[in-house]
Amino acid sequence: ALLAERLGVAQVTLLSEVSLVDGVVVGRRDGDAASLVLEAPLPAVVSVTDQSGEARYPSFKGIMAAKKKPVTSWDLDDLGLDAEQVGHTGAWTTVDEVTARPARSAGTIVKDEGEGGRQIADYLATHKFI
Repeated sequence: ALLAERLGVAQVTLLSEVSLVDGVVVGRRDGDAASLVLEAPLPAVVSVTDQSGEARYPSFKGIMAAKKKPVTSWDLDDLGLDAEQVGHTGAWTTVDEVTARPARSAGTIVKDEGEGGRQIADYLATHKFI
């Protein structure tokens, strides 16, 4: 939603099927009780669910061929951008504070001497996991 707003384009989310028809993206969103058919003009931001299709995994041959493809580098002039539009000066957000991640603490070890399951359940209940 934030990307669509930033780009000023339509969005359709959580689609289980997607198709393009005459410059319009058409998709089906499945709910608990019903399915909705949604449409949006292109360009649009579209998100899909895990039911949208099967993953396509690259073959070893495809991976090796990709290594040989040239990588094109573009500078700001190639993209038609000014330096003030990108980087720190063009950012829409600022970082107020940075803190280091705290060190990991040792976990709780439960030795099962007949009451291990109860000790684990008590621990989870104490920390409101169950």
